[in-house]
Amino acid sequence: MRVAIGAIILTAVIDQASKWAVIDRMALDQRLYVPVFDPYLNFVMAWNTGINFGLFGSDSDVMRYILIAVAVAICGFVWVWVRREGAGRWMQLGAGLLIGGALGNVIDRVRWGAVADFINMSCCGIRNPYSFNIADAAIFAGAFLLIVFSGRNRQTDQNE
Repeated sequence: MRVAIGAIILTAVIDQASKWAVIDRMALDQRLYVPVFDPYLNFVMAWNTGINFGLFGSDSDVMRYILIAVAVAICGFVWVWVRREGAGRWMQLGAGLLIGGALGNVIDRVRWGAVADFINMSCCGIRNPYSFNIADAAIFAGAFLLIVFSGRNRQTDQNE
């Protein structure tokens, strides 16, 4: 599980460092918009009190702590599942990315009461109204790896 632990730590550190850079150093929370490679990549500040795309968003402290509890429970479930699975490196990497990203967003909820999203990507004349962060990208990549590589060890064992 060394791969998973390393990925958790690295993902959470990179996520929090990126948020420190854009919020504390660039003051994106006050500027709200910084063109990077307009129109394809911009920093657009968004405080997400919900889950993906602001779903179930609420300024209520109750909802904030429910979302923290759900994220921590999912992290625990994924950790136990991958450990029991006797997972290979790719599955461990997926778990580490997912858990590290989820914990990065949990840190935001504890620190600010919402998740700091700031990366906005658009293409082909279509403006994307949503922003995301490094943790969100890591969660997506981790879930993808877990889906693709889950059950591989079991299939190999059954074929032998």
